[in-house]
Amino acid sequence: MKICIINGPNLNLLGKREPEVYGNQTFEAYFDSLKSKFPSIEFHYFQSNIEGELISKIQEVGFTYDGIILNAGAYTHTSIGIGDAVKAITSPVIEVHISNTFGREEFRHQSYISGNAKGVILGFGLKSYELAIQSFL
Repeated sequence: MKICIINGPNLNLLGKREPEVYGNQTFEAYFDSLKSKFPSIEFHYFQSNIEGELISKIQEVGFTYDGIILNAGAYTHTSIGIGDAVKAITSPVIEVHISNTFGREEFRHQSYISGNAKGVILGFGLKSYELAIQSFL
């Protein structure tokens, strides 16, 4: 099984950025723990702060991977293009958020991805990614 985790803007700052919301662990350290916990899965990881690069990666892996875990960060609430990319591909996508976006600012209640995703997991911290992986098993 091949799963690609795609993270959007500012998620490269995990472990430094707003630890009260996002925790103290870097994503790279967490990614290593996921690979150890699920050794039978071939994981790939991509992060970008640039919307077009996220769309290109979704298109690149979206016809050959068994699943995509997508945390588009703030682009979730603004990018029709990312939502369209998710709609255009055949690989199932789980939309993930570390925080409970519905418990935050109102603009974070809108997602251009959810309607085209297989499912949405939010509010469980980094554990949200593990829950998404389990949905593919």
